[in-house]
Amino acid sequence: MMARILVPLLTAMTLLGAEDPWTKVRQIKSGAELRIYKKGAKQPVLAKMDEANEERLLVVVKNEQVAIHKDQIDRIDYRPPQSGGRLKTESKSTTESQDSKAPSSSTSTALTVQSRPDFETIYRRPPASPQK
Repeated sequence: MMARILVPLLTAMTLLGAEDPWTKVRQIKSGAELRIYKKGAKQPVLAKMDEANEERLLVVVKNEQVAIHKDQIDRIDYRPPQSGGRLKTESKSTTESQDSKAPSSSTSTALTVQSRPDFETIYRRPPASPQK
């Protein structure tokens, strides 16, 4: 008797605890870079995030706002935001003194451009449930 009650209860708790993969898409900040793979398309759509709701994703493609229905999307990759900017400056200063001569100093500065982070998959279409 207890097993009949416990098994459905545990199943319900597991289903409630399972996170909807679309929730992560809705949490992406506006302006984030996205790579959207649509059903049947050979190339992904490169876009910037605008907003998402339960039914669709609003993105900006080449300065034009586009709505893509959730059912048309197979996968979404996003590029995590980069902290601190892409340019990195490094300065080095050295001071030398030789015997009785006045000390000499030199300073060098190097500027490097950091590469952007790779895309990470944030959403995959869940597999279709089997038909009964």
